[in-house]
Amino acid sequence: EVQLQASGGGLVQTGGSLRLSCAASGFTFKNVAIAWFRQAPGKVREGVSCIDRSDGSTYYEDSVKGRFTISSDNANNMVHLQMNSVNPEDTAVYYCAADRGYCAAYSPYYYGMNYRGKGTQVTVSS
Repeated sequence: EVQLQASGGGLVQTGGSLRLSCAASGFTFKNVAIAWFRQAPGKVREGVSCIDRSDGSTYYEDSVKGRFTISSDNANNMVHLQMNSVNPEDTAVYYCAADRGYCAAYSPYYYGMNYRGKGTQVTVSS
């Protein structure tokens, strides 16, 4: 059974950093794409980043490029999202999602991913 659990959210000041983690386990297929997306009240869901576990290829939404870094620790079934230089526009509930295959098939919003964990709230104060 695929299980995803996001953690690491919290309150951070503008310009600060936060590291989100996604515990991702139970995959029975070889190629796995794991993504982060976010949902803020009154706003459209936004794909943030994605990583192909098989070869480490990464994808980023334009507004987070250069600030966020996604990484995969396959040995421990974890995917991390390092968030640096955050700003109030990054405030949202962040979710991790996953499915077989590659990120390119699901980007940019990752709606098609069948597995999703509960979100973690990130609040950036100005």
